[in-house]
Amino acid sequence: MHIVLHQPEIPGNTGNIGRTCVAAGASLHLIEPLGFRLDEKSLRRAGMDYWRFLDVSRYMNFEEFQSLHPGARIWMATTKARRVYTEVSYGPDDYIMFGRESAGIPEEILKEYEDSCVRIPMFPQIRSLNLSNSVAVVLYEALRQNGFAGLERNGNLHRLRWEQEGDGGQP
Repeated sequence: MHIVLHQPEIPGNTGNIGRTCVAAGASLHLIEPLGFRLDEKSLRRAGMDYWRFLDVSRYMNFEEFQSLHPGARIWMATTKARRVYTEVSYGPDDYIMFGRESAGIPEEILKEYEDSCVRIPMFPQIRSLNLSNSVAVVLYEALRQNGFAGLERNGNLHRLRWEQEGDGGQP
């Protein structure tokens, strides 16, 4: 799975998205210009110590991204879409692209990808969700559709044990 950010502006969002990508086993693709430097403290703080594990690539513009990923299936997450993000089938090698916080993905790009535009439903008075929240919502739907391949599905308590059927929770 691949997450693409087209001209992200807020380092904290990109840091959170980077951390989500590491947790989900997804690659992060950043299309310039960025509204920050990748060495900014707030980017690292939001990504915590996970940023060093992130598979991240940078591109000068969308055309360079396209040329380096010919034939890639790209889903465009946008409030302008006519289809909901749960109404499509994501493949394990798909790319999900999100636009910058203040303006989204440019309409010239959306027009080119009309059939692959998806949206998260929300009340009409709301302009958009936070970028890092939007990435998490759509990415985890794509992962769910692919059986959460390679991801840990069961958690454990740190000090105690979960009650197992028939043992009354005794250690």
